[in-house]
Amino acid sequence: MRKYAYLKEPHKDASGRDICKIMLYAAEEGFYLFGYPAPDAVICSSDRLYDALEDLYADWNDLIDERGWTDMEDPLPGCQHDAFIPLRVKGRDTGNPEWGCYETLKDGKWIPYTLCKEKG
Repeated sequence: MRKYAYLKEPHKDASGRDICKIMLYAAEEGFYLFGYPAPDAVICSSDRLYDALEDLYADWNDLIDERGWTDMEDPLPGCQHDAFIPLRVKGRDTGNPEWGCYETLKDGKWIPYTLCKEKG
């Protein structure tokens, strides 16, 4: 399960950076809350793990805008859980990850993807 929401106003994450969009992701180990520094950010700038979904909702539901939570598809196999587009670490699928280098799926092919410097 993945859902995202926009905040009514920017909120500081644990590092003091502003976040304006959030995503929750249900994983085996708990529920991740990813924070994004801009409405169009593709990948998160912060994350937090919750043991219970109810705790995540208690912390965030009052901060999200009137659009509420929007359901979204789970990521493709091997892709980043926090990304809003199909995005994977280059070489991870072959056991030779090039950390910091990404690929995205375009027209059925994996092509290089450069993360733009996002606000935050």
